Amino acid sequence: MTFADEIEKHRSRCQEHVLRLRILAGIPGDAAPPREVSAEIRDATNAIIAEAEAMSRVAIRAAGEHGLQAETFLWVRITRLAAAADRAVGAARSRDVSALRAQLRHFDALTSAIWAVEDAAYGKNPVPAQRSLSQAQH
Repeated sequence: MTFADEIEKHRSRCQEHVLRLRILAGIPGDAAPPREVSAEIRDATNAIIAEAEAMSRVAIRAAGEHGLQAETFLWVRITRLAAAADRAVGAARSRDVSALRAQLRHFDALTSAIWAVEDAAYGKNPVPAQRSLSQAQH
């Protein structure tokens, strides 16, 4: 199995949980989310973070000599993702539907950003790690 295949396997699993979060974010109107939604959001975000971490480990191995730069860059992204997950769970626990939607959109955007970085640096047609990391920082 190639690095790209491994990354795609993790991304596919991650995508299932992202879709679950999108459904949870679709709470109708301004109704407060049911209390059990916070546990579902926690479980889904934890699963996404775990898959993103696994994808990042594969990407770091693929980076070879540029692994240290890639590692720092990707772990900063994972840390941001975890913080966004905490905020989404907090919004669900407080039953604030507008904050919950906003936090889930932010979490979704961060997840997509991790995928974009990994695609650019380590995907099927990778860009050299040095160039892609410096471009992503601008």
